Amino acid sequence: MNATDGPDVLVLRQNIHGISPERYVEALRDRLPDHEVAYAATPDEERDLLPSARVVAGFHLSEEDIARAENLELFACSFAGVDHLPLDAFEERGIAVTNASGVHGPNVAEYVVGGILTFARDFLEARRRQRRREWRSYKAHELAGSTVAVVGMGPIGESIVERLQGFDVDTVGVRYNPEKGGPTDEVYGYDEIGEAVADASYLALACPLTEATEHLIDAGVFDTLPTDAVLVNAARGGVVDTDALVGALRNNGIRGAVLDVTDPEPLPEDHVLWTFENVLITPHNAGHTPNYFQRQADIVSEAIRTAEDSGEWTDLPNQVV
Repeated sequence: MNATDGPDVLVLRQNIHGISPERYVEALRDRLPDHEVAYAATPDEERDLLPSARVVAGFHLSEEDIARAENLELFACSFAGVDHLPLDAFEERGIAVTNASGVHGPNVAEYVVGGILTFARDFLEARRRQRRREWRSYKAHELAGSTVAVVGMGPIGESIVERLQGFDVDTVGVRYNPEKGGPTDEVYGYDEIGEAVADASYLALACPLTEATEHLIDAGVFDTLPTDAVLVNAARGGVVDTDALVGALRNNGIRGAVLDVTDPEPLPEDHVLWTFENVLITPHNAGHTPNYFQRQADIVSEAIRTAEDSGEWTDLPNQVV
């Protein structure tokens, strides 16, 4: 893969977790020393460099951009989701598309486990008493021996289960295709969600938002969950029926919730969820990691090496088109 009057790998402007995209460029250059990797820091640079690039890495390319990218073989999307892309246009041009699935596995899994431990040891109550300078013991729970249900068995769900292995818990997985199995002790389909969560002390969500998962966690699920269960949502706000969640919290239907995502999002200042002391809310922050571009560079460089070895832009890591 040689450059034709310009770089063969082009990184577009992108802001992820406040990390400079130049870190992405550096990571790709480290992994691809035989390639010219450039960064388009302005719209003019993007317009000038796009026609020569065989690999472009970024959030989005319009159909107009695709038409101008005469040498493009691969668009490496910096998001795990690609529904915002003109996929038909890529396919018509024979341009491969990869996504960033997997880059969030470790960090989101740590968030979920941290949320579970927060409620297992009741750190929220500890913080309240600390603010009052009140030295008085309180009841806590023990994670060992409990059941954790994980909805979504993609890279993030698998990472959650992997990190739970040392806690002596039973795990239940829920996924669209349960016949694929998974790393959990049991695996159910979305249509079996009630049976899957019936004994769960903790319900962790790590699935995409699709027609099958929208409001998957509804009033019926909250009625089925044990009353001492805790919800941890690191998926998308729409996976949970917010009204049903509020009702479960108000009526002591569950013990609490950890919400990195909400519906609506951002959560309005006057929303009732802010007022519950047994709810921990974070601003869609579970995905934050200083290693985002390092992991993304691993995916892109492996895709390029795979194509070079085979001579074809097919069967690439994370390929979606």
